[in-house]
Amino acid sequence: MDLAHMAPYEVRKLIRDKKITGQTSGMCLGYAQANLAILPKELAYDFLLFTQRNPKPCPILEVSDVGDPYLKKIAKDCNIATDIPKYRIYEKGVMTGEYDSVEQFWRDDLVAFLIGCSFSFESALLEAGVPVRQIEGELLDSGITVRHIEEHKNVPMYLTNIDCEPAGVFSGKMVVSMRPLPRDQIVKAVNITSSMPRVHGTPIQIGHPEQIGISDINKPDFGDAVTVKPGETPVFWACGVTPQSIMMNSKPDFCITHAPGHMLITDIKNTDLKF
Repeated sequence: MDLAHMAPYEVRKLIRDKKITGQTSGMCLGYAQANLAILPKELAYDFLLFTQRNPKPCPILEVSDVGDPYLKKIAKDCNIATDIPKYRIYEKGVMTGEYDSVEQFWRDDLVAFLIGCSFSFESALLEAGVPVRQIEGELLDSGITVRHIEEHKNVPMYLTNIDCEPAGVFSGKMVVSMRPLPRDQIVKAVNITSSMPRVHGTPIQIGHPEQIGISDINKPDFGDAVTVKPGETPVFWACGVTPQSIMMNSKPDFCITHAPGHMLITDIKNTDLKF
């Protein structure tokens, strides 16, 4: 299947039917993907305030109505309890399970938060220039290599020493994703991503992971390690897995998230997320 060029609703149906269960990087190129956090209504205001105070790692794309798993804006006929390949359940800050559907956990008091994802700006990076790469059997023109797609892996993600601004019951450290880039492509990548603040915008750190508390880039806290070739520099962007760090630190009684790398594919064009 040519997942890179399928329509979002087609891929969401495959996910709903359990025909896709893996990570979603490289799927539906040109369309935005979203991270997920689902919380009880009693915690929803605190979390919304947290996202407003921390827009870099938590740029909001949509907030659901209370108790309604169907989204209104970013994806048509989308059930947020079934249309992501893999979910995580956290109870009092501890992950208690991973599931391919959370329908059995849905409650009338739940609110879903959809958060911008760096997979969205990867399409812009891939479209930025000349070299050719292989993704899901298809040749794509691209100027900037996205290594985890090239190696068919999940993006590497790291817990940092950067404190998010607390709000209500929520506090904790920022999570970042990493993509190694040749030095001559870094300025281009910064320029491209700076125009997309709703999917994390400019990098948090370039070339010095130890300054943000990362001791070994070959041991990510989430996702998979990727090859960093000679002449390449690790570039770090704020990541929408940050809410999972916040849940582990703040320990709400109940929370649902996506599994890192397993995103909601929306109907929004990446170009619509630019300034």
